[in-house]
Amino acid sequence: MAKVTAGRDALGDFAPKFAELNDDVLFGQVWSREEELSARDRSIVTVVSLMASGIQDSSLQFHIMNAKNHGVTGSEMAEILTHAAFYAGWPKAWAAFRMAKEVYAEK
Repeated sequence: MAKVTAGRDALGDFAPKFAELNDDVLFGQVWSREEELSARDRSIVTVVSLMASGIQDSSLQFHIMNAKNHGVTGSEMAEILTHAAFYAGWPKAWAAFRMAKEVYAEK
């Protein structure tokens, strides 16, 4: 997995510790544990967690794209969001579907 610098890029000067934890721990140590759980599966868990939490901003869009980049197909994403809708909430699924439709329309 490529080294992530999003935390440092966005918040490095304002919140350096948070940026460090984001880049080095979350995306560096946790996401790299592919022997325990593949990046593809982590992407699915992350998308569902963000959707269930009601997160409807660029972080959900980023993680839907990340799932796509890790091999989750559009039909799989549709099934994941449909399944999660019954547990996380119908309106949250609608919002996630709008983002997923845009992400999967991109070539």
